[in-house]
Amino acid sequence: MKAQPTASHFIDGAYVEDTAGAAIDVIYPATGAVIARLHEATPALIDRALSSATRAQAAWAATRPVDRARILRRAADMIRDRGEELAQLETLDTGKPIQETRFADWPSGADALEYFAGLAPTVTGETIPLGSDFVYTLREPLGVCVGIGAWNYPSQIACWKSAPALALGNAMVFKPSEVTPLGALKLAEIYIEAGLPAGLFNVLQGRGTVGGALVTDGRVAKVSLTGSVPTGRKVYAAAAGGMRHVTMELGGKSPLIIFDDASLEDAVGAAMMANFYSAGQVCSNGTRVFVQKGIKDAFLSRLKARSEVMVLGDPQDDTTQMGPLVSDAQLTKVMGYIDTAKAEGARLITGGGRAALNTGYYVQPTVFADVTDDMTIAREEVFGPVMAVLDFDTEAEAVTRANATEFGLAAGVFTADLTRAHRVIGQLQAGTCWINAYNLTPVEAPFGGMKASGVGRENGHAAVQHYTQIKSVYVGMGPVDSPY
Repeated sequence: MKAQPTASHFIDGAYVEDTAGAAIDVIYPATGAVIARLHEATPALIDRALSSATRAQAAWAATRPVDRARILRRAADMIRDRGEELAQLETLDTGKPIQETRFADWPSGADALEYFAGLAPTVTGETIPLGSDFVYTLREPLGVCVGIGAWNYPSQIACWKSAPALALGNAMVFKPSEVTPLGALKLAEIYIEAGLPAGLFNVLQGRGTVGGALVTDGRVAKVSLTGSVPTGRKVYAAAAGGMRHVTMELGGKSPLIIFDDASLEDAVGAAMMANFYSAGQVCSNGTRVFVQKGIKDAFLSRLKARSEVMVLGDPQDDTTQMGPLVSDAQLTKVMGYIDTAKAEGARLITGGGRAALNTGYYVQPTVFADVTDDMTIAREEVFGPVMAVLDFDTEAEAVTRANATEFGLAAGVFTADLTRAHRVIGQLQAGTCWINAYNLTPVEAPFGGMKASGVGRENGHAAVQHYTQIKSVYVGMGPVDSPY
């Protein structure tokens, strides 16, 4: 139990335990060892968390934005100061290589806290002149928000959701994924140490039943979910019953279009980042790689060569470039997709099996070529290190095929012709797009999807709209003109 936390939950400024809740074993994906045992939140704890959030939020909303900002800024500094400790915990929780967790996960979370700390004091209303009368608007917090996290970026997601919520005067009850529950508890600790009043950020562990209880509670004003499309549909429907605000950041089957004038090395590197980073467990991954036929053979040759020298191994080793999948269940799912791709006639370029390691849920970086649009790996989200390479002739063909999906989270274009790049991006049905880059998600930029990939946006100034509401106030400056 090398990662056992003080207790399973964090409520009203302190750790709380109730072993009456069902057990949750936390598994280190590199070995399969149990590193912590937590318990699901009971109904009494759910009520306690929501009650404390409701109480604390009223006073927090009345706090000056600059004072709220100072607390978030201190928390961001603490995250950076404790970077190595937090990265090690994230690696144990997720199985990601330490070279990733040191530079991507918690650092991105700290950036979010810092960004929204700076933004909060600038959020103001407007004055609308109407002759002698006028209207002014106020941006007010929503109230108690529920955040539901995913297992692939657990600590980053906790920060991405809580930072705008807290900066803008809300409270948040956060439920991490039961697969990766540890980082959110550390974030709650840091917030309290930074001076956040008790009750404003509570963490409850649990599976879908706990999430369902939170989403449908009458005290909740907003739900923010990061997860799969099927889960998103259920949560969206449940939240709609109470007319709650929602942000849904869901899955994708994103296209990465590579034209034959693109830099080959850059395109190959981006395709690998868009499929193998975090062992392919990234919602925005460009898993449908459309390569123009003129460079297809050269692209596949370089892709094979570079993929086969990737270092798989112990995530705590500085030299490891790719770690295991997060769980045995995810391993079974991904291997099923690989077997299906082989059966449906996709041509295996490299990988295609479990990595030759003694323990853990490792899958080789896998590339399939000659993939057609109707194959399963071209239609469904695999969420593992499995790349589908499809070839195309013309720009119009690439755009049409790229859009032929229910998803719309992300898209990328590689080309030396920037006029074409902007033209193609303008036609792609995706909420987050890149030109000659991929999977860079600075907190300053809004992030989210279209179609089945979600509603609302995380990050950037756009997040203000999803954690506040506008109140309009009409001010009459003269006698009332009444016909009665």
